[in-house]
Amino acid sequence: MAGRDRPERVTHVRRIPAREGITSAWPDWVRPEVGDAFRGAGIELPWEHQARAASVAASGRSVVIATGTASGKSLAYLLPVLTTLVEGAGAPSGRGATALYLSPTKALASDQARAVEELRAAHPALGCVRTATYDGDTPVEIRQWVRAHASYVLTNPDMAHRALLPGHRSWGAFLRTLRYVVIDECHTYRGVFGSHVAQLIRRLRRVCRRYGSDPVFILASATVSDPAVAAERLIGAPVVAVTEDASPHGELVFALWEPPLTGHEGEHGAPVRRTATAETADLLTDLVLDGVRTVAFVRSRRGAEVVRVIARDHLARVDEGLADRVATYRAGYLPQERRAIERALHDGSLLGVAATTALELGVDISGLDAVLIAGYPGTRASLWQQAGRAGRAGREALAVLVARDDPLDTFLVHHPEALFDRPVEATVLDPDNPYVLAPHLCAAAAEFALTDEDLELFGPVAAELLPGLERRGLLRRRSTGWYWTSRERATDLTDIRGAGGPAVRVVEQDTGRILGTVDAPAAHSAVHPGAVHLHQGDTYLVRELDLGEGVALVRPANPDWTTSAREVTEIRILETVRSREWGAARLHFGSVEVTGRVVSFQRKRIATGEVLGEHKLDLPERSLRTRAVWWTVTPEQVAEAGIDPTDLPGAAHAAEHASIGLLPLFATCDRWDIGGVSTSLHPDTRLPTVFVYDGHPGGAGFAERAYVTADTWLTATREAIASCECDHGCPSCIQSPKCGNGNQPLNKPAAIALLDALLQEARKPAEQQD
Repeated sequence: MAGRDRPERVTHVRRIPAREGITSAWPDWVRPEVGDAFRGAGIELPWEHQARAASVAASGRSVVIATGTASGKSLAYLLPVLTTLVEGAGAPSGRGATALYLSPTKALASDQARAVEELRAAHPALGCVRTATYDGDTPVEIRQWVRAHASYVLTNPDMAHRALLPGHRSWGAFLRTLRYVVIDECHTYRGVFGSHVAQLIRRLRRVCRRYGSDPVFILASATVSDPAVAAERLIGAPVVAVTEDASPHGELVFALWEPPLTGHEGEHGAPVRRTATAETADLLTDLVLDGVRTVAFVRSRRGAEVVRVIARDHLARVDEGLADRVATYRAGYLPQERRAIERALHDGSLLGVAATTALELGVDISGLDAVLIAGYPGTRASLWQQAGRAGRAGREALAVLVARDDPLDTFLVHHPEALFDRPVEATVLDPDNPYVLAPHLCAAAAEFALTDEDLELFGPVAAELLPGLERRGLLRRRSTGWYWTSRERATDLTDIRGAGGPAVRVVEQDTGRILGTVDAPAAHSAVHPGAVHLHQGDTYLVRELDLGEGVALVRPANPDWTTSAREVTEIRILETVRSREWGAARLHFGSVEVTGRVVSFQRKRIATGEVLGEHKLDLPERSLRTRAVWWTVTPEQVAEAGIDPTDLPGAAHAAEHASIGLLPLFATCDRWDIGGVSTSLHPDTRLPTVFVYDGHPGGAGFAERAYVTADTWLTATREAIASCECDHGCPSCIQSPKCGNGNQPLNKPAAIALLDALLQEARKPAEQQD
């Protein structure tokens, strides 16, 4: 906080007190050599929660361990896994018990494999445990060895979907003896991705059943609400929850930080705050200069690169050597780049890292002292996951949330109770989403014939979808079940991460060098012609985007500005599933079709966010069928609220922006997971209407959660607008960074009046209505 006006930027400091640990004896079922290996690694006794969760799994019951970051959850699942693998090593068949580990990222699986190898080195008796990672970077010849010989395979849902399950005959020996399935960081399986993984797990259970195994599932997460309910929904079977954390941790000092106003003006004369990326880069610089090992979490790949560029520039002015000790870590890097950065983090040669959420998960980076979070990461679960990366060795630690110029961030830094005094959000996923379930039924049928007995495993909607899949020529009914009939791979029907098609390659135009990839849906806004693209601290300008070939051509550049795409959207109601009355107003939930197109992009000064200009784009439309929540008011309510008809479009538009910004407080989503449309007269409702929709085909559960919590969600929206200190609206309340209409029209006072009219008769909590 040293320096001019810095103390004024800190809006709140919360001290999370240190806690003593409670140990337990090693469970008597643990093999002596396994206990010796952990003791050789410096773990004399397990924490109480580790022993309890491990014993539940060893007894044959599936378990979820939901304790704090760095509480040692890996030991809880390694105790039963390693004990079982050692006991089965002497099987007469030569292939004893096996275990499968699923992680959401390659980095985490590699990290866990490294931890097991260190344990094997600590005790020769564990040499019988044959550990191997199996992912997209694994060479073909190694994959053959893994299938034939590995006893502990660490992979990810993507490889399970595209390789392990379709190739189950090659994995027969492994699956026949599968005793445990570990699902690490299970809180990440939410929304559409989580729904896909839930059906993937059901396919895995079905295949295991065919080979005569019934594995125990061990799930782990530092941050999940109602862990037993969430875990049962994910795997489709009963789960025991272990939630009392007995591990010690040092004091965590958590500061909320609001960047200052810059004196510049944004759209329509709105005041502009200094950007969170620039502020975070300054803080990272200061911490590195003081020798404080720090990771700065930044929400976007581009933002992470910007933080690194600014911090390295500042450090180079003091000491060229220090500049080389700051790096970026994000998805989209080539495998060898990721591995090199991970090694540098482990050996301490890096002092500062600007990272996306690719580093949020449980990769063991020991010795971190501080975490900077550039912008609220979208959920309290992610916030605590990121903050927990500091102080992993039990020492005191620092976490700082640096607010963006955004309604939700502004609300949170001035309402710390919303962060510190509430539980993490419920995990939202919908395995019965037909857009998710249908392709998995096809994949299951391709693995082997789908029978009526199997349908119970996939949920009540499965039987309803089969006739439609038959009409489309994807499945055929025979006396022994439903069969996949196409020559194509059934797994190609869906991308389980919801990427919506093959990734777009980013290629350096003059050399042909592939710099990385961008997810297909993001390509229109991230690598459109004229976009700034950052890679490993180098800046490029996109010269051409070829959507047909899936290639964006770039050239090196060094602008002092960044770019932000704008999209326009139209929406049509397909079906109303649920609705209720709030006096004359009505709230609805149902299916919609959204048509959108990226129409332009703005150039903004990196340090200040100042808008330098806007440029038109000519890109194709994209359509999306999804789920939405929407509300209507009557013309009489508008008149009674004193809203002039000419101000109504700006009122609805402002309420839409603010409600999107606040929804992540009530659903496990990010504002970029959802979209919105507002109009003073919608053709389907014939009334003033505001829509908020899921940005994924078929929906992700976020809009339904918004419908359920509508009274508290929209009340918080109204409060966020009214409490903002600006006069006419700004990025901290009603302006949106992704508005396709240039944030116009917007009317702050009329938005407050409109929400007052809507909420006036919201008498009962949403859960009690319908």
